[in-house]
Amino acid sequence: MTASRQIPVEADPSRVGPYLIDRRLGAGGMGTVYLGHHEQTGNQVAVKVLAPSLAREEGLVARFMREIDSLQKLKNPHVVELYDQGVDGNMHYYAMEYVEGETLTARLRREKRLPWREVVELSIQICIALKAAHDAGIIHRDLKPSNLLLAPDGEIKLTDFGVAQVFAGSKLTVTGGIIGTAEYMSPEQGQGRRITKRSDLYSLGAVMYVMLTGRPPFSGKTTLDVIHKHTYSQFDRPRLRVPDIPHWLDDIVCQLMEKDPEKRFADAYVVNRKLQELLRKVELSSTDVTLDNVSTSADAPTVDVASGQRVGSARGMGAGPGPGTLMHDLFRAEIDAQNAPSRLKAILENTWLLVGALVIVVVGIAFWTHNRALTSEQRFDKGVALLDQDERANWREVRDDYFAPLVALQSPEWDEKLKPYLDRVRIAERKAGLEKRPLRRGAGKRGPGSEIDRILAWSRQQQEQGDIAGAEKTLSDLAALLAGNPQYEPDLRLVQESLDELRDRSAETSADSSFVSAALDRADGLAKQGKHDEAARIWQGIVDLYKNDPQAAPLVERAQRQLRATPGPISGGKAAP
Repeated sequence: MTASRQIPVEADPSRVGPYLIDRRLGAGGMGTVYLGHHEQTGNQVAVKVLAPSLAREEGLVARFMREIDSLQKLKNPHVVELYDQGVDGNMHYYAMEYVEGETLTARLRREKRLPWREVVELSIQICIALKAAHDAGIIHRDLKPSNLLLAPDGEIKLTDFGVAQVFAGSKLTVTGGIIGTAEYMSPEQGQGRRITKRSDLYSLGAVMYVMLTGRPPFSGKTTLDVIHKHTYSQFDRPRLRVPDIPHWLDDIVCQLMEKDPEKRFADAYVVNRKLQELLRKVELSSTDVTLDNVSTSADAPTVDVASGQRVGSARGMGAGPGPGTLMHDLFRAEIDAQNAPSRLKAILENTWLLVGALVIVVVGIAFWTHNRALTSEQRFDKGVALLDQDERANWREVRDDYFAPLVALQSPEWDEKLKPYLDRVRIAERKAGLEKRPLRRGAGKRGPGSEIDRILAWSRQQQEQGDIAGAEKTLSDLAALLAGNPQYEPDLRLVQESLDELRDRSAETSADSSFVSAALDRADGLAKQGKHDEAARIWQGIVDLYKNDPQAAPLVERAQRQLRATPGPISGGKAAP
């Protein structure tokens, strides 16, 4: 620890502890953040120095040190990492990871609001950070855009974790108010009631609200005015301000900002899963579907199932013709054929051709009528049956023809009922896509998901090349990397299914040990008769055919031992000297 120096409150220090200060990055109610570097290692860091007035609060320093100790154990790619802490004279400080880029506040100030898909992606990352902190027993208490750092690669990192919690137990208030920022503060926090992890989820909802709409859910002339609105007033739903966002995203934000903490989501992991499900629902609902309660006539309005709004007529959107239109077109074609060239006329006058066309129309009408008459329950049951019959072959039909109309109903009951089956469809879809995925690193989009798919595609190529043992090891290693991380549960399920399928196929195609043993015995007999060339060919054949079969490993090893014991090259039935 360095010697004590008296630094004026308004002055910027040239160094803090072992860190040389380069410049000021920003300042807040609790202190000032500087860009600096370690005098010995040269590592660049952000150094936060607490305001001297805070250090004089009784018992604060001891609690600060204990909290920083716990924060140093918090390791997550979406949390700014804490490196060091200490006291330099009257300055209490901590050093943390420096993130190049800008705060979410700066981005919103420049662009006003963000596209809803980007909001979802950023919110998923924030959920990952919050879950890591909550699992460590840390509540942020001051989640807001200025505490979210955007790196150039699009990754978001949450900073100032738990610092507010350090001061929350003391008599200290910041500028005469409550710890936290009013625009993003939960009602219970504004009222001074007990804070839980669901308080952070309320703040997350407020942050998502400002990203989507460009303005916070509540504003006022004073801090107390804003806090009062959070407690008692109702905000405008995001879709009232931005109609093009999906209905499901609107519901998630509103549930996060429920006044009663018990009505919010249970934890950040649940929110993460809901956001990921939202992206899948939007993808599914983009498929053209016919709803049970929407007219299917040629001029009936169609519905954008993502937003729930009318977007035009079925005729204008390219909807298929009804049975009446089909019959009309068929007879009109017959009339027009009277004036057609003689060859076409001869074809159309063919009785069997017309009978065949009529049969096709009748079957088409019956199929159309049958599917139109399906209830939601029947549609669900038929989709599940097709999925159970052959998941690999039927996933697209199940998704587009049976599940997509149910997703479009936007019913919480159906969402919950469909969830496990939609996961199966998504896994089958990913398996189908893996067959066409390039193996070279860096192809397509970057990120953990693309890397997982690349490894899965590599295991598939290993199988095609006959390296079954290698493919099984690849999948087993990947499963070990994914296990225990809730974020990758769907990926782990896909890897485990691929591994089970591989093992099943391996068991079906594994060596017949009696057949190989008999061949080995025959080769041993030939060797004893001096027919070393014939014996060696059998031993080598066993090695070549079964070297990648784990079940045949002992037999392959036996053949290899015999080959090693046989002098080579073999010539004239005897081993050459």
